[in-house]
Amino acid sequence: MEKRKKIIIDTDPGIDDAMAIFLALQSPEIEVIGLTTIYGNVYTTLATRNALHLLEIAGRTDIPVAEGSHVTLTVCTKLRIADFVHGTDGLGNQNFPPPKGKPIEHSATDFLTQQASRYPGKVTVVALGPLTNIALAIQSDPAFIKNIGQIVLLGGAFAVNGNVNPAAEANIFGDPDAADVVFTSGADILAVGINVTHQVILTDSDRDKLAEMNGNFAKYLCKILDVYFSYHHDAYSTKGVYLHDPTALLAAVDPSLFTYTEGVVRVQTIGITRGLTLFYNRQKRFEEVTEWNDKPTVKVAVTVDAPTVVKMVMERLMHS
Repeated sequence: MEKRKKIIIDTDPGIDDAMAIFLALQSPEIEVIGLTTIYGNVYTTLATRNALHLLEIAGRTDIPVAEGSHVTLTVCTKLRIADFVHGTDGLGNQNFPPPKGKPIEHSATDFLTQQASRYPGKVTVVALGPLTNIALAIQSDPAFIKNIGQIVLLGGAFAVNGNVNPAAEANIFGDPDAADVVFTSGADILAVGINVTHQVILTDSDRDKLAEMNGNFAKYLCKILDVYFSYHHDAYSTKGVYLHDPTALLAAVDPSLFTYTEGVVRVQTIGITRGLTLFYNRQKRFEEVTEWNDKPTVKVAVTVDAPTVVKMVMERLMHS
């Protein structure tokens, strides 16, 4: 049996982050070696608290949590927090008691660079929030992009409208400068955008099935999912919720569920299209020297086997 893939989840929990974390812990193909926290759905301090809380619910307090950046890479932008999607506590306004655990001494950046150098080529980072911690790791340690196995990131809206505004997807919009650093770093990157995750829907009837289960995770998720369902109902008129984070996580678990294209991605950092991810397919060679020349390529997910993803999410979360 091939050794399980080592995964660090960079996360801003978040209801679908909670699903992705539980899913990761229920996936025998991977070993979660740490969580790093970032702002996004909530502020970083609360993201850390929620990450510790989720590991306690899962009975996995052996997994370290490293607190990430509280500010964007350039520190000049106001943080965007999506608490109106996930509830003010980030977990469906359940106001769970505070976790007993504490984050480790090391920052998320230090933890990422240390683990990458400890297991060169063996660690996959699954980034489910804005990319500040990853960009800081790239900037602080020149060896990080060589040491890290892969960065699977949830981010971007490739050839579709964004979900913060027509141009931008939330995680990229959260720190566009960091995202551009990551996309042009030369690391092995796989981006899963909302053009793909919007195809993966947990329906009202799926939620009813979860509610009938006795599993620890299924019960917990049914408690926190109400807020998320009503947000989607109002914002998208859907009878279901998009499984953004679990889909990105499964791209790390089983890449064959997706098809990909490869090219250069740049992120717009100013103006009304701030946060826009632009994909260059390299079909034309341009004469002029521009910001696109000699940039490393990344993989971008194009299609997803949505029924299988939903089935895997349901099966793994039910039997917990």
